[in-house]
Amino acid sequence: MISVDNIAVEFSGQTLFKDVSFVINEGDKIALMGKNGAGKSTMMKIIASKQKPTRGAVRYPKEAIIAYLPQHLLIDDDCTVFEETSKAFSKIFEMRDEMERLNKELETRTDYESAEYAAIIDKVTDLGEVYYSIEEINYDAEVEKTLGGLGFKRPDFTRPTSEFSGGWRMRIELAKILLQKPDLILLDEPTNHIDIESVIWLEDFLVNKAKAVLVISHDKAFIDNITNRTVEVTMGKIYDYKANYSHYLELRKERREHQLKAFKEQQKFIVESERFIERFKGTYSKSNQVNSREKMLEKLEIIEIDEVDNSALKLSFPPCNRSGDYPVNVSQLTKSYDGHTVFSDANMTIERGEKVSFVGRNGEGKSTMIKAIMGEIDFEGECKQGHNVEIGYFAQNQASLLDPELTVFQTVDEVAKGEIRTQIKKILGRFMFSGDSIDKKVSVLSGGEKTRLAMVKLLLKPVNLLILDEPTNHLDIKSKDVLKDALRSFDGTLILVSHDRDFQKGLTKKVFEFKDKRVIEHFETIDDFLVRNRIENLKEIDLQR
Repeated sequence: MISVDNIAVEFSGQTLFKDVSFVINEGDKIALMGKNGAGKSTMMKIIASKQKPTRGAVRYPKEAIIAYLPQHLLIDDDCTVFEETSKAFSKIFEMRDEMERLNKELETRTDYESAEYAAIIDKVTDLGEVYYSIEEINYDAEVEKTLGGLGFKRPDFTRPTSEFSGGWRMRIELAKILLQKPDLILLDEPTNHIDIESVIWLEDFLVNKAKAVLVISHDKAFIDNITNRTVEVTMGKIYDYKANYSHYLELRKERREHQLKAFKEQQKFIVESERFIERFKGTYSKSNQVNSREKMLEKLEIIEIDEVDNSALKLSFPPCNRSGDYPVNVSQLTKSYDGHTVFSDANMTIERGEKVSFVGRNGEGKSTMIKAIMGEIDFEGECKQGHNVEIGYFAQNQASLLDPELTVFQTVDEVAKGEIRTQIKKILGRFMFSGDSIDKKVSVLSGGEKTRLAMVKLLLKPVNLLILDEPTNHLDIKSKDVLKDALRSFDGTLILVSHDRDFQKGLTKKVFEFKDKRVIEHFETIDDFLVRNRIENLKEIDLQR
């Protein structure tokens, strides 16, 4: 059992939260929710012992293992993927090596009656009790199975970590955490950098093997699938629900309705009491009643109504020019890098107005196909854009491509042309940038703010073929819903790459699956594909066990 006892965090004269207490038991799979800035990540860092609270403490058993995966991290670049992942067992290996060293020392010593000799024996005994109590496992096999589940292929195991992107490094760190079999796993936006198949694998692991989990995520399907409890941080306190995210939303709505009703009744009571006091103040026969009501008002605790985050993205794509009937036509397309074939003999036809999904594990060629469509790489075969096609492209790392030294206003002003320049402030306001925030430098923006700013640049010119590669990373659930509605209304053609299953559902109606060097066309909605894929994927997981 892990206990959070009366935690408070204060800074610059402001209270982030106060007197927060709750308990995490084995079997708890908790979603930590709340609006941006409510203190979710701070709470998680405190539980992970990465940050100290102003007051209060987190208490857990001495031998408890707490594993924490932050949104952003750095790992060493001096070893291979397999070596880095094997560091999950470093304490066990250190224990084994220390026992071997001490046993060798005992073999060479002859001072059998000395205190030093007895101390070494005691230390070896203590280490042995812990070491031999650990379940015997094949460490290499466990590393291989975990890396495979998170999308790594066997040739990747011996590659240096320096060759991998930040998202893949995040997977390496996640693999290390899962291999430690911790008592509590703390995850801050874990699905931002892993593909759908790896998310399914992670869900299965967290539901069936993890002891306890506390997760912050904007992926609604992910948290619904893995959690059985929701802790909401709001207005400096918490509310604890024995429910997953979707059920929690219903309960929160009911709670706020009750609060509002009680608040109105209390305000009515206050007004009536103040009128009574004002009317009969100085009247001898009513003095006791007046005094009683005055004391009652002094002691009255005003009912608080939970804050509602009313800030919302206002997004609509401008009307687009009509393209030809087939904006994208791919025939017998093959692409190889340094002798490695990404895909071969790929065929793809996308009709005007179609909304399609590209799915598949990372590294199977989704981004390569996008580059071919945009004419950015050489290839064998044909890849033609249709008549009058105007492409708008949002790359997975689009937010990181912004100039950190420019302000929000300068970033947009730099690319705006013609009359649109007179409306920059209005446009930024629709994307939740107003007042002083338009003068902020890009370098100080949050991940969500950078994503919204990159989206502004995308909308500055009308396009009829939108290619979006992971557009929801760092967007909160409300902003993702607004973006999804805007894409539904978009009258052009859409190619979507996204790990977020809830975002894709009901949005695309054809799926191109990138798998085993092939591109497979599925004439089904993403919903149907995901149901079928989940079943097949879980069968594969069962075979690995």
